[in-house]
Amino acid sequence: MARLVMKFGGTSVADIERIRNVARHVKREVDAGHEVAVVVSAMSGKTNELVAWCREASPMHDAREYDAVVASGEQVTSGLLAIVLQGMGITARSWQGWQLPLYTDGTHASARIKGLNGDELIKRFKERNEVAVIAGFQGINQETGRISTLGRGGSDTSAVAVDRCDIYTDVDGVYTTDPRIVPKAQRLEAVAFEEMLEMASLGAKVLQVRSVELAMTQKVRLFVRSSFDAPDAPQVDNKGRPPGTLICDEEEIVENQIVTGIAFSKDEAQIALREVADKPGVAAAIFGPLAEAHINVDMIVQNVSADGKKTDITFTVPVAEFGKAKATIEKARGQIGFASMEGYSDVVKVSVIGVGMRSHAGVASTAFRALAEKGINIRVISTSEIKISILIDAAYTELAVRTLHSVYGLDG
Repeated sequence: MARLVMKFGGTSVADIERIRNVARHVKREVDAGHEVAVVVSAMSGKTNELVAWCREASPMHDAREYDAVVASGEQVTSGLLAIVLQGMGITARSWQGWQLPLYTDGTHASARIKGLNGDELIKRFKERNEVAVIAGFQGINQETGRISTLGRGGSDTSAVAVDRCDIYTDVDGVYTTDPRIVPKAQRLEAVAFEEMLEMASLGAKVLQVRSVELAMTQKVRLFVRSSFDAPDAPQVDNKGRPPGTLICDEEEIVENQIVTGIAFSKDEAQIALREVADKPGVAAAIFGPLAEAHINVDMIVQNVSADGKKTDITFTVPVAEFGKAKATIEKARGQIGFASMEGYSDVVKVSVIGVGMRSHAGVASTAFRALAEKGINIRVISTSEIKISILIDAAYTELAVRTLHSVYGLDG
């Protein structure tokens, strides 16, 4: 049988009873003959608690010590799950990221994976039929020997780095949009890596962006399913489909829809610089300082005045970086040379995503027409080969998402 990685998020291991439920899922796969590695997150809410303690101890804390503290949440979960599995008669042991080892770079609190040595895990699969319970979210900086963490949602990335991966979460798959906003949202049977990458980066919370990036580059198929399904429930639904959503190469999907899903992100803020001198180097004067301040800029629009001497430049940043971005731009005012700066945090980015957009015309015009008919004004537009993103007033979020979901025939 196959080697299988099962990943369980914080809500799936929130207490001992849920950890027992996870263990039953693991036992099902062990009994089926699989070699199983399990990657776990910290119990729901524990990482937030640990982060808060670090900030309370010192607002300007050492990132290396921050990693030492927050990595402990996953250590607790992995040990508890190993104990429960052993109590069920399954050979199991817990592994911390540094014990594998999973090597990372030196960017503490948001490290990137550089390599993984799974030789000992594989040896134990063969010799002992031992389940490996791995603490997600963490690794070791090979140069310093210190614990490092992979950023929020990093347990997904840990799991993908190990092997083929089933992601167990509190939802039963990837949907065409948030079912809480659109009750008619449909669970997708399969989503291409590129589509999932766009959806994850544009607001969908099911998977962490870097886990999808890693899966795509390493050709690791992901399967998203619910940990709250009964472990002994049928592994197909009444239509013969497995419960969940497969994330895979586009070539594996027999027929692509034009639009796969609608994502939205409330983590947006808009900054507009008015009457900027239209000359070479002005964009670098704006976005260089922002890059140096580690502020990610997303949507960018430039409007040139009639005389060609002045321009307005509008862009978006994460709402958490809004104040820092404005302060950074104000500090560079002398180099930029703008008349005024306007900022808005009551905005939302709504995105239409689908690999089928590559070969179909009129997708954008359909969205713009539908939103216009609902009286929704578009502030900023950005596009790529497989997505259209628009920035609108936050008050129109639900109306816009429902309108676009319906107009592209996703209501089912």
